[in-house]
Amino acid sequence: MTPNYEIDDDQWNMLVQDVADNFEDVTLNRGFQYFKQAHVLKLTMPSNRSIEAIVEGSENYHVSIDLDFFTTSRCDCPVKGFCKHMFAALLKYADLHNRSIHTLVNAKSVTAPQPSAKPVSHAMSYSKAKKIEASNAAKEAAEIKEQASQMKSMSVHEWHELFERCTARLSQRSQNIQFSQDALKAIYKIKPELPPVLDLFFSLHARLFILSELSKLPQDQSGYMYSYLAYHAHHAASDIQETVEKLIESIIIPAAEPDNASLVAQTIIHLRKKMLVEKNDKHYFLYNYLGAWTLWMSPTLDNEDLCSTELKQLAQEAQELGSTLSSITYSIAQSGMHLYQGHDDVAKSLLNKAQEKNNIPEDSIIFFLVHLSQNEQWERLTNWLIEVAPLFTVRRSPSILVYAGYWDLAAQHLPRAEQQMWETLASMLPHSRAIYEEKLLINEKWERWIDYHLTMNSDPLDFRVAELQPLEKNAPEVLLPFYHQAIEKYVLLKNRDAYKSAVKMLKRLAKLYKKMKQEQRWELFFDSFLSRNSRLRALQEELRKGKLLQ
Repeated sequence: MTPNYEIDDDQWNMLVQDVADNFEDVTLNRGFQYFKQAHVLKLTMPSNRSIEAIVEGSENYHVSIDLDFFTTSRCDCPVKGFCKHMFAALLKYADLHNRSIHTLVNAKSVTAPQPSAKPVSHAMSYSKAKKIEASNAAKEAAEIKEQASQMKSMSVHEWHELFERCTARLSQRSQNIQFSQDALKAIYKIKPELPPVLDLFFSLHARLFILSELSKLPQDQSGYMYSYLAYHAHHAASDIQETVEKLIESIIIPAAEPDNASLVAQTIIHLRKKMLVEKNDKHYFLYNYLGAWTLWMSPTLDNEDLCSTELKQLAQEAQELGSTLSSITYSIAQSGMHLYQGHDDVAKSLLNKAQEKNNIPEDSIIFFLVHLSQNEQWERLTNWLIEVAPLFTVRRSPSILVYAGYWDLAAQHLPRAEQQMWETLASMLPHSRAIYEEKLLINEKWERWIDYHLTMNSDPLDFRVAELQPLEKNAPEVLLPFYHQAIEKYVLLKNRDAYKSAVKMLKRLAKLYKKMKQEQRWELFFDSFLSRNSRLRALQEELRKGKLLQ
């Protein structure tokens, strides 16, 4: 890695002082050895003032260093505090910037006051820089506090500007749970007393701001932008998103009150802007935008004006964004507005066109189903469940469980929906397998369950006894072909393990015939079975071991 900027003298002197203040002599020596032995396997700089490195020790350790807030730096090795891995990474950093390695190694002596002399100039520069920094920080904090006191009369946009100012010192930090917690603490530190409803919206927007920071796609110094979130950023963002979803739900009643119309409208505008440029694959702001519309807006729609206005806003902003527009979120948002207006054909067409270009996130479709069920539009819900089924077969997803639940709801209110449910779930196989099987058993569709497993050539021994008990109790006759097919399959394999499986299955079959009081049919089958396989000596031995043959 070649840096595309230089460290100025003040920054270098601050680093030397930070090393002297925080590292022990032994650690400096050991870190120097690690650097010389090329233990720093990888070093990147997410920003000008932060370092990420992988350093080889007894295992590979991850080092994260914040050059502006040095004491927040960390390494995931067992040592608590500043370790040799961190110092080795700093030496690599200095070397890449053509700074003296030995100055860092000898940082303690370099920064020590000289007898009978004034302190060295770089130490004075560091002290002066720290004083200026502290003074500026105090002035900034006072200005922010004063501005925050006017929060009741500020717009949502101004709130976010304020959030950005009070978290500015954290902007170069790694995007993780610690960043999320520190940012939230900084925002709440400036929060004045607010009325309950305003307090709810403040809580929501504080987290939306942090979510926006966490969900920015990382890029390296060359400007290359990654297409995915780092694990720690995704983990932190998921936690924030969970709280955001709960807050959106908690605002349902206040959102319906006329006095809060301005806050609702401003929140929708904010979510729209964020959603239209969202490029990460988690689609947090798309879900929050759809969630706000579904829970706050769509249940109260008596005419098309609100959705028509939103469609115009979407189109206008899409045109202004140009290449920065996220086409997938734009298409889904448009589709949602047409759905709310009752223009199902247009809504479905938009989804299908979007699906041709990208895999539509299944979770976004759930919001459409929520809207239709809330408004008790069972006919439309059934038609949409059929239409969107292919979207849930692109890949396995927990969303398919929620999707299947809406089929149950539709079938409860619309008799014809049940048959359509079976046909649709069958068309989604194998992705819907677990749900399809479960629903067949719950609804006592024994024959359909057996037909499915006969078609799939399933093995009865793969099922726990308890799983087959409902069929043995309620419809034992449907299990006969399932057991017979398995026995024939085992014998055809012609190996000892398969013969043992055949004997197990024969015993279960014998019990089944006995339960049905058809012992004579069992005897006829078993005599025929013995006759057909009389030359298979190993099978005969296993039958004797199983006490099926004397």
